[in-house]
Amino acid sequence: MTIPRLSVIGVTGIPEVQPGDDLAAMTFQAALAQGTPLEQGDVLVFTQKIVSKAEGALVDLRTVEPSAMALEFARLYEKDARLVEVVLRETRRVVRMERGVLIVETKHGFICANAGVDVSNVPGDEIVSLLPRDPDDSARRLRSSLTAATGVPLAVIVSDTFGRPWRMGNTDVAIGVAGMHPMRDYRGETDPYGYELRVSVSAVADEIASAAELTLGKLSMVPVAIVRGCEYVADDEADSALLLRPANQDLFR
Repeated sequence: MTIPRLSVIGVTGIPEVQPGDDLAAMTFQAALAQGTPLEQGDVLVFTQKIVSKAEGALVDLRTVEPSAMALEFARLYEKDARLVEVVLRETRRVVRMERGVLIVETKHGFICANAGVDVSNVPGDEIVSLLPRDPDDSARRLRSSLTAATGVPLAVIVSDTFGRPWRMGNTDVAIGVAGMHPMRDYRGETDPYGYELRVSVSAVADEIASAAELTLGKLSMVPVAIVRGCEYVADDEADSALLLRPANQDLFR
C-alpha cells in the first residue's frame, strides 16, 4: 500500500520583484539554488502580490482623483479616499459597503474585500497593488515558461488571501490556475461502505493554495511554494472560473 504524502517547499532567494522581471526564470533558478529543483507533477503556487509586481499591476495613490462616492465613504469611516477610489475602479458590483468594509465583486468575478487591492508587502508608502488583470493567463504564461525550462509537466496556481463567510480568519484560494483541473468531482463514485456520493466536489486548487500558504506566510518574504506529491487531474484547458459559483446557484445573492 502506498502511503499518501504531501510536501510543501517554500522557494527562498527570490529578490524583490520589479515590473517586467522574468518571474518564471527567477523561480526556476531559486529552486535550483536551494537544492529543490522542479520535478514532474509539481504544483507551483505564486502569491498574487509577486505576480502583480512582475506585471506592473501597481497604482501610485498620488495619481488618483477620488470620486464623490469614494470621498463620502472615506469621510464616514476615516479611510483614504484615494484607496477607496482604486477599489471602486476595480469593482464590477458592490456587495456590501458599511462599517468601513467594502465587499465587492471584482471584474474577474471574485467576491472579496477591497477588490483585492492591497497595501501590504509593497515598497513605497503611496503604492498599492491590484489583482493581475487575468490571473489565469498569468498562470498559463508562468507554466509555459517553467515547463520549457524543466522539460517536465507542471501545474501553476496564483493564490490570494480571502475571508470566509461564517468563519473567522482568512485562507488562501486559487485565483489563477493552469495545467490542472481545479476541482475533483466524486459524484457517482462509491465510498468503502457502498454509498454512492451525490454532492461531493472538492476545490482541489483552493486546497493546494491554502496548504502552500502555511509555508509562504505573510511576513516571511517567501512568495512561491512547490507543492509536491499532490494528486490532481492534468488539464490544459480548465481555469479558475470553474471555482466561481454561478449567480443562479448563489443562495445569498
